[in-house]
Amino acid sequence: MRHFGHIPSAVRAGLFHREPVDFTADSPARTLAVALGATLYSPATRPRLADAVRKQAGRGVVSMVLCLEDSISDADVEAGEANLVQHFADLAADGSEVPLLFIRVREPHQITDLVDRLGASVRLLSGFVLPKFTENRGRAFLEALTQAERTTGRRLFAMPVLESPDLLHLETRAETLAGIASITDKYRDRVLALRLGVTDFCSAYGLRRSPDMTAYDIKIVANVIADVVNVLGRSDGTGFTVTGPVWEYFRPGERMFKPQLRRSPFLEGRAEDLRTALIEHDLDGLLREIELDRANGLLGKTCIHPTHVVPVHALSVVSHEEWSDAQDILRPERDGGGVLRSAYTNKMNEVKPHRAWAERTLLRAEVFGVAKEDVGFVDLLTAGLAGS
Repeated sequence: MRHFGHIPSAVRAGLFHREPVDFTADSPARTLAVALGATLYSPATRPRLADAVRKQAGRGVVSMVLCLEDSISDADVEAGEANLVQHFADLAADGSEVPLLFIRVREPHQITDLVDRLGASVRLLSGFVLPKFTENRGRAFLEALTQAERTTGRRLFAMPVLESPDLLHLETRAETLAGIASITDKYRDRVLALRLGVTDFCSAYGLRRSPDMTAYDIKIVANVIADVVNVLGRSDGTGFTVTGPVWEYFRPGERMFKPQLRRSPFLEGRAEDLRTALIEHDLDGLLREIELDRANGLLGKTCIHPTHVVPVHALSVVSHEEWSDAQDILRPERDGGGVLRSAYTNKMNEVKPHRAWAERTLLRAEVFGVAKEDVGFVDLLTAGLAGS
């Protein structure tokens, strides 16, 4: 699989200075953590689940979570498990190309039970999403994952969801973060990425952000995100990929504030109709939140609707300017440090402080590609939507 692989090769050639590389479920964890991109959630009870997976793979989705937790009722868990087993067998039988597939479970015992019931079709499974993750609760999940790996002989990843009240509440946050850091470090080779449960954070205070606001406008939430990145997202080798929170909106609603999308990029790309459509579907807020995710150290995003996938991927492509800066900073002759003017002559690149950023940027460039010098996110967005 590859990002933007669903659009024609001739179109890709016109967009990318360096095209995204191919990767598989067996690629290195460091690559897969970045390549997750927009991770699309789907209830495990969906009647035509296998068809939905095939359809989304054809539309450029590279990671999906099939959910047995909050997206279905307590009474439907057993039926959801049976549905998963049936549709995994369906996908395996016809050799379908599938995204990275994860199952979101409720309890640790479901991990070992499901891998037993999946049988040979477990080869399509990349891992499990672990809800309400803390040190104590997470230990049982990760032990079950280790047992499942021994049973199947397959590498299986964990994606813990950070969403517990102990993490949100100020008086317990530091201790909870330290515990999560300890247990995830112990199982570092199995933890692919950490996910943020911002909806649960808001729920603890009876809050819900409107489509005019990002997660970063809700200060309680923004503070938690900052602390999670501070402890668990460091670039010194101790950190993990932390993914962006879910965007809840996908249908038009009454607006209170002005649209957040500048008009000029769309005029330059002759895509004013696209701008209007994005605003009408409340996706201008999503675009702003994606930018703020990256500015705050997050990568990728939890998505609940297919329309969110292309914007996340379009804004994940590395611009030619970013790539040029990263290349300059990481040149071997720059090992001693120093300061240099960027090739675009619009900023200072300080070699030592910017090195970690440059390394992360080149890894993102590998899986999402580098745009041509005259290609902007509107062009990528337009091409991605056309291919969907």
